[in-house]
Amino acid sequence: MKAGFEMWDYLVFIAYAILILGVGLWVSRDKKGHQKNAEDYFLASKSLPWWAIGTSLIAANISAEQFIGMSGSGFALGIAIASYEWMAALTLIIVGKYFLPIFIEKGLYTIPEFVEKRFSTNLKTILAIFWLSLYIFVNLTSVLFLGGLAIETIMGVDMVYAIVGLALFAAAYSLYGGLSAVAWTDVIQVVFLVLGGLITTYLALNTVSGGEGMLAGFSKIWEAAPEKFHMILEESNDNYINLPGIWVLVGGLWVANLYYWGFNQYIIQRTLAAKSLKESQKGILLAAFLKLIIPLIVVVPGIAAYVIVNDPSIMANLGDVGLLNIPSTEQADKAYPWLLQFLPTGLKGVAFAALAAAIVSSLASMLNSTSTIFTMDIYKQYINKNADDKTTVNVGRISGAIALLIAVIIAPLLNGLDQVFQYIQEFTGMLSPGILAIFLLGLFWKKTTNNAAIWGAVLSFPIALALKFIPIAGLEPWMHQMGITTLLTMLIIMSLSHIQNKGKDDSKGIEITKNLFKTTPLFNIGSIVICILLLVLYCLFW
Repeated sequence: MKAGFEMWDYLVFIAYAILILGVGLWVSRDKKGHQKNAEDYFLASKSLPWWAIGTSLIAANISAEQFIGMSGSGFALGIAIASYEWMAALTLIIVGKYFLPIFIEKGLYTIPEFVEKRFSTNLKTILAIFWLSLYIFVNLTSVLFLGGLAIETIMGVDMVYAIVGLALFAAAYSLYGGLSAVAWTDVIQVVFLVLGGLITTYLALNTVSGGEGMLAGFSKIWEAAPEKFHMILEESNDNYINLPGIWVLVGGLWVANLYYWGFNQYIIQRTLAAKSLKESQKGILLAAFLKLIIPLIVVVPGIAAYVIVNDPSIMANLGDVGLLNIPSTEQADKAYPWLLQFLPTGLKGVAFAALAAAIVSSLASMLNSTSTIFTMDIYKQYINKNADDKTTVNVGRISGAIALLIAVIIAPLLNGLDQVFQYIQEFTGMLSPGILAIFLLGLFWKKTTNNAAIWGAVLSFPIALALKFIPIAGLEPWMHQMGITTLLTMLIIMSLSHIQNKGKDDSKGIEITKNLFKTTPLFNIGSIVICILLLVLYCLFW
């Protein structure tokens, strides 16, 4: 095996798998005399506590893309990639304070359901089909492919078998148990995810320091590669087009973050399943704090790997095993799998379980949300409006299984494409500005009309295409294009709404009351602490 797995590593990983499946199936069981209904299956009976919500948000978000991709970015460009994680912490606070109160007050099952209540069934169906397509053909497929690639790299398992194995693992408990199984197993997944990540970080930094520990290792990589510790990239940097300097903080990354954390079904669904709004907001706060430490376990190891491979004395100490699959700037995604081979027996199993936890939890979340949208927004709307609870739950399970099967068939085909994830990211980035514009104006501008929102959805994509393919000086970074597309789409929606309603409020406009966004002292204090920590981090790594 490429990672040198031994018996104890396999035993640790098997124990992890049995634990996840056991807990998932146990919480999925039907209570005596109670038939699982739609609220049980899709919203975990609206009973999730704050700590389950917070950990489940992180488990749904962190996948192989972070462990493999962000470690690779840490190797190639450094700490600047951590903006995705640290800005997400601030975005979560905004979502918790300004979006969740409206969503929970309306008793939503799905994000498209909000579109129906605020605008129309037609627009809801358009967006539901868009999200189903995105989840099946982009999200599920890419997570399966990248997960399969990671397992193939680390363990030497053929990619097709790895993809099938991951799919069966996620399906074994998520399709049967619904959101309850996903959320409660996510609590365990996050423990493995953080523990395994910290072990790998410690090993990498300890290796750099020659056995002197984690802090000494961090000091060494800071001294050896100071260019890797700048959050704000200069225009002369080769990676500026992906992380355009100060505009990362004030530009298009806000579009990606607000869309992802605020209006993405497989993320927001666990917050809709909370016992109460206050419980949901506490969960959001926990996720925001966890986001602050994620770069420690996914970015720092990549920087450490960069220092190791460029220091002949450290490489000499690693021996022959260090010469296998050495990462380079051109193959930076090898950094994390390369580090795993130096873990001692037993800990390799823990680190691999962490990677598997990240992949499987994301797959389970996407499956659950795909089945929720299809069942609640397509099946019950157009196929069987009077479906009973048993039928609704069964349709959710069947639709999730079909979505997973499609993704399993497509995932191996991505292996023949170059830079597939860059294309996927840019493709999503061309669609998300229109969605964000519709939701922001639908939530906070009562004059927004249905027709204007539909036109905004239709026109935002051509605007994004034009900005991408028509050369305009200064707008080369895709983040700039996302920001401009969002602003232009909002301008179109506002102009058409004003023409249609002649300045009057729309009949479905949301009434914003004084107390709607009132939050608890705990949430306020926690938010202030997070903002201060973010300010310190950006000042430290400016």
